[in-house]
Amino acid sequence: MNIRLLTIGFTQKSAEQFFGLLETAGTKKVLDVRENRSGQLSGFAKEQDLRYFLPRLIGAEYEVEPLLAPSPAIRDAYKTTKDWAAYERSFMALIEERRLGELILPDRFAEPTAMLCSEPTPEKCHRRLLAEYFADRWRPLGHSVEIEHLVLAKPH
Repeated sequence: MNIRLLTIGFTQKSAEQFFGLLETAGTKKVLDVRENRSGQLSGFAKEQDLRYFLPRLIGAEYEVEPLLAPSPAIRDAYKTTKDWAAYERSFMALIEERRLGELILPDRFAEPTAMLCSEPTPEKCHRRLLAEYFADRWRPLGHSVEIEHLVLAKPH
C-alpha cells in the first residue's frame, strides 16, 4: 500500500491557510491527535468546528484518536524543562506502553490522512514522532510511506 502520511498544526495559520494546505495536499481525512480539542485557544480548530468545516470545505473526514496524544504528565514536564530529548524519550515509551504499533494499522491511512496537532511546525511536535514511528513500522511490512509536513512556505 502507498501511504501519504500528512501532518499539520493549526497555530500561526489563518483558517484560509490551514484549510488551503489540507486541500492542496489532497487530504481525505484529518486525524486529530490532540488531547485538548475544544479549548478556547483552538480557535477555528475546535473539534465540533472541524467536524462541520472539513467535509464542507474540502470534502475530508474528521476523526479523533486520543491514544495518539501525549499524556498530560509528558506535556507538563516539557513545559517546565523545555528538554525536547526527554520529551521524545517519554513519548516514545508511551507509544510502546500503549502498543500503538499493534493498534494503529496502515489501513487507517489508506487515503491521504493528516495528523492534526497544535504546533505550527513539526520539529518539536509529537505528530512528527508518530509519523516517523509508523513509517518505520510499516515500511518493513512492504508499505511505501511518504511523510509530508504541511507547513506554510517561508517568504523569500
